[in-house]
Amino acid sequence: MKNSFEINGFVAATAEVRTFTNSSLAKFSIAVSREENIGDSASRVSALIGCEMWRKNGESDSFNLLVKGAHLQVSGYFQPQTWTDKNGVKHNRVVLVATEVVEIPKKEDTAKAG
Repeated sequence: MKNSFEINGFVAATAEVRTFTNSSLAKFSIAVSREENIGDSASRVSALIGCEMWRKNGESDSFNLLVKGAHLQVSGYFQPQTWTDKNGVKHNRVVLVATEVVEIPKKEDTAKAG
């Protein structure tokens, strides 16, 4: 079983970038939606998916795509994390680590090209 994901959506807010000694981390959210049919009516259900992307310093050009409103295809893997807080309570979460982001052209851009 492969540990991977691929989502298409819009960047909800420009990425928060933190720079460390050898690498940089971009945290961002992708807004995704789907139609849900309930009886005879349909409604759009949306969600924000939090992602993280790591790059070596000097190799973070892909961070330039992570701006509010950008339509992206994001691929990566799931990274489970566990930790114990100062009160001894154990916590778990799954981080979506993006390894590739690709800009999806606007519909009018693809129509002009064709």
